[in-house]
Amino acid sequence: MPELTLAAEFPESTEQEWTALVDGVLRKARRIPEDAPAGAGVQKLVRPTYDGIGVHPLYTSAPEGSRPPGAGGWDVRQRHALPDPNAAVLADLENGVTSVWLEGAALDDLPRALDGVLLDLAPVVVEAPAAEAFLELGARHGDALLGVLGLDPIGLRARTGDGPDVESVVPLARRAAADHPRVRAVVADAVPVHAAGGSDAQELGFAVAAGVAYLRALTAAGLDLATAAGTIEFRIAATADQFGTIAKLRAARRLWSRVTDASGAAQVMSLHAVTSPTMLTRRDPYVNLLRGTLAGFAAGVGGADAVTVAPFDEAIGAPGAFSRRIARNTQILLLEEAHLARIADPAGGSWYVESLTDALARAAWAVLQEIEGAGGAVAALDSGLVAERAAEVRARRERDVATRKAPITGVSEFPDLDEKPVEREPVPDPPGGGLPVHRPSAPFEAHRAASDARLAETGSRPRAFLATLGPLAAYTARAGFTRNLLQAGGIEPVEAGPTETADEVVAAFRESGAGVAVLCSTDALYAERAADTAAALRAAGATRIMLAGRVDVDGVDTQLYAGCDALAVIEEVLS
Repeated sequence: MPELTLAAEFPESTEQEWTALVDGVLRKARRIPEDAPAGAGVQKLVRPTYDGIGVHPLYTSAPEGSRPPGAGGWDVRQRHALPDPNAAVLADLENGVTSVWLEGAALDDLPRALDGVLLDLAPVVVEAPAAEAFLELGARHGDALLGVLGLDPIGLRARTGDGPDVESVVPLARRAAADHPRVRAVVADAVPVHAAGGSDAQELGFAVAAGVAYLRALTAAGLDLATAAGTIEFRIAATADQFGTIAKLRAARRLWSRVTDASGAAQVMSLHAVTSPTMLTRRDPYVNLLRGTLAGFAAGVGGADAVTVAPFDEAIGAPGAFSRRIARNTQILLLEEAHLARIADPAGGSWYVESLTDALARAAWAVLQEIEGAGGAVAALDSGLVAERAAEVRARRERDVATRKAPITGVSEFPDLDEKPVEREPVPDPPGGGLPVHRPSAPFEAHRAASDARLAETGSRPRAFLATLGPLAAYTARAGFTRNLLQAGGIEPVEAGPTETADEVVAAFRESGAGVAVLCSTDALYAERAADTAAALRAAGATRIMLAGRVDVDGVDTQLYAGCDALAVIEEVLS
């Protein structure tokens, strides 16, 4: 049978030809000068990550990345944190969940919570306070007991600022290794670094540094390296950045393999991917279904051993049966209908993913070296090094959210002021005192909540007047941009409609009840009418006059444009 050659009928193209075409498009768009050297257009399209890794528009080769385990699927792990979770736990296990994760109030009565759960078939993940109770509960299962004890004093220190010594994991870890070899005792949780706004490399570097600290403690207590490494499970955040998450999980395995190989016995990392708790929004929360699906997909492709997809309403309050069902069915669909686990390492061979994996692993290794140079994970936390490094990245993230360079669908982009809020039973705030928690959507959501409160109290929201100049075709693009920006802060835009004179604009402004006016039109009409209209609006009582676009006009206080600080504009209008 003759070999099939795809695209054989098309002439072969070279990278140089593609580069020349890209340069031509960007010259035409005036994004690079006419005399720019060859390749300048391609360089213009390179996007840096928060770790300074350049994401290129085209990849033609790549170094060898890290391969996740072969096909076979992953553990669908559901989290429960509310009191008396037994009914919910059994419902999850009966409907496709393969392991359960109990934390917080769900651990108050462990025998009750796990009543009816077959502990030799369904792994159970607990936290340190319930570790000994879990071993007692499962003692009769011997070496068939499955689960994770959740011993993680370093992660506790990251979340709360305090915790026991690393060596505190040793007694239960030795007991589990001797009596229950299928139980992992220790967790190296790097999600607090992610939640603090840290970069992917910082999260990975901290995870491996925590793993190294536990390895040292366990081997010093007499466990051999293979047994010590086998008792650790790593917890990493999965986000809606699917390629970034895939590369992060693959890089994590590469890092741990290098650590254990250098220690004398290369070991495979046990990896639990948790969808990012900070990417979930309280406004337009159904978009979280899409975020969770992307993160779960990336975690599976990246080779996670266990995946937890958070319910879409978790940022609002206590998840209900419906949201838990959707969370577990998201994974079941990926496994059983999308057949994601039938292929070993689906991303393997992708030049982009392999390159990103390699670059991220190198950046994370540098972070690991810095933490080790500071005395290890605990010392780096106590000295403030981890917090300081995460704060540097968090500041950049906050800037990108404020300028909508990192848009949040339903919150900073395409908000719906008429959205009916989703309400859930409140849950206690998690303990603080450690690394801060960065919720990108929080500043916009705070303005939306204040707007709702004002609507409930007075019957109206804060308003801004759109001084639309000329016919609909002239102002519609910039008026649409302005509406989107203002509504993200809970500000109701009131539009003048087509106008021909400044008097018409002023009449509509007086009827609007607003104090701030935003001029919206084309550059040509701005040149003809903007200055006179601004002066007329000022005389009519406008306290602040803005303009949609980057055009200098007398009498205008602020310009609104793509890339401006949207939060600053919103706060200026509200003030």
